[in-house]
Amino acid sequence: MPGKPAPIKKSPAKKAAEKAPEPAPGPEPAPVEAPPAETPAEAAPAEAAPAETPAEAAPAAEGEAAPAGDTPAAEGSAPAAAPAVEDGAAAPATDAPADAAPAEAAVEEPPKAPTPPPPAVPTSAPLDVSVDDVNDSSLTIKWQTPETIGDSGLDGYTVEYCKDGTTDWSVANEKLISVNRYCIKNLTAGDLLHVRVVAVNPGGRSEPGTLAQPVPIREVVDRPKIRMPRTLRSRYVKQVGEQINLLIPFLGKPKPAVSWLKDGQPLDPKRANIRNSNKDSIMFIRSAEREDSGVYEMAVKVDSFEDKTTLILQIVELPGPPTSLKLVDTWGFNAALEWTPPKDNGNTDITGYTIQKADRKTGEWFTVLEHYHRLTATVSDLIMGNSYSFRVFSENQVGISEMSAVTKDVATIQKTGIVYKPPEYQEHDFSEAPKFTTPLNDRAATVGYTTKLLCSVRGSPKPKIEWLKNQMVIGDDPKFRQIAHQGICSLEIRKPCSFDGGVYTCRAKNPQGEATVSCKLEVKQVILPEAGKEKGK
Repeated sequence: MPGKPAPIKKSPAKKAAEKAPEPAPGPEPAPVEAPPAETPAEAAPAEAAPAETPAEAAPAAEGEAAPAGDTPAAEGSAPAAAPAVEDGAAAPATDAPADAAPAEAAVEEPPKAPTPPPPAVPTSAPLDVSVDDVNDSSLTIKWQTPETIGDSGLDGYTVEYCKDGTTDWSVANEKLISVNRYCIKNLTAGDLLHVRVVAVNPGGRSEPGTLAQPVPIREVVDRPKIRMPRTLRSRYVKQVGEQINLLIPFLGKPKPAVSWLKDGQPLDPKRANIRNSNKDSIMFIRSAEREDSGVYEMAVKVDSFEDKTTLILQIVELPGPPTSLKLVDTWGFNAALEWTPPKDNGNTDITGYTIQKADRKTGEWFTVLEHYHRLTATVSDLIMGNSYSFRVFSENQVGISEMSAVTKDVATIQKTGIVYKPPEYQEHDFSEAPKFTTPLNDRAATVGYTTKLLCSVRGSPKPKIEWLKNQMVIGDDPKFRQIAHQGICSLEIRKPCSFDGGVYTCRAKNPQGEATVSCKLEVKQVILPEAGKEKGK
């Protein structure tokens, strides 16, 4: 009988298999029967199989290896045939059977350990911690997310507070909160509290974001609110020397603290006076100057609540004169001028220019262009033989500049040998034959009552008017009165009788022709009633 073999030393593959987690148990292999008399050398292949599958060999490595001649080996069980190792005991590699060498050579190297993750880093401090609301028993604060969060993320925030003068910080929230707003409740009225917010993540606590000033716990009856007048919401313009009195009402209880700034700096008490009341604030400037122009900021504050507004004050005055006025050219009866804008625009935009001319003989100035917007101008209709000087004023919304720019050179309009020839016009021939524009109308007259016949005639030269009765020229009969004036022709018949009835004709003659118009006149006799005749007898 062979002797008891020495314990087999674990291969590196078996060590890695012991460190690896055990896999789920699989189906057991079918037992293989072995001949009763087997040498230890023949059992080596059975020992090499667990080396190729370390996961299956791990259960077998319990206890010491059994001798080949023992009863378990004779029963032919494969797991029992493989020698087991107990408590890490192993035999030298030289004692292993020769057939196990190829199996140990095929074992793979153990995998490399993974790169450890970077260490967790806290976030930056929360931003813009401010008061959202306060009353006599609670305080609500709000803040912004930290600027830098990092790969570790953000788990939440912790809100802490302590009374003024102490360093005993109390945590307001038991659990981390994810919102950027929190209400601290059950506070004592009259306390002055410091509040800070800390961001928490796997890297730990961040630097705290703290309120700038401690907050008094008390009821705010009315938050501050500025009621900006409509006239002050846009640019407020005043002239130099004028008085400025601005009244801006506001709301707030208790009485807000009012502050004024000009261009980010405190007001100069020598230039502006401020008077504050419970309801409004007044800024008074006795005499405005250009240096008073700027952006004024008013702020009202009740505890940690504040409201601000801005107004733009612009002090303007008359502009300065234009610069570099030049007489560019003179030709015919024209002169061309050119200038540049004034150096001082009066703290407002230039709206135009006024150009004047003066004859050197009289020296009197006359305006030739007003509200002119360009920087070049041409003055026309100058008188031949005269010499002219020119000057230009600047204009803005205040008015015209007090000083002007005057040309150094003189524009002389030279005399030329031009002989005026009046244009020749062909005279229009206004000759026209007579034409009656209003005809005579038939009439009926009463005996003894004067009547008149009327018509109108047109003609050039003035036509000669004749009246006819029954185709006979009336002539100078004193019974008839003939009038012709401004083309109106009339024939007056004085106290006509029954013999004056007939056909009357008006005839107009001139060298261009002749025209007539006629009408019928009927003279009626008045018939008295019979009763009237008997009374007469």
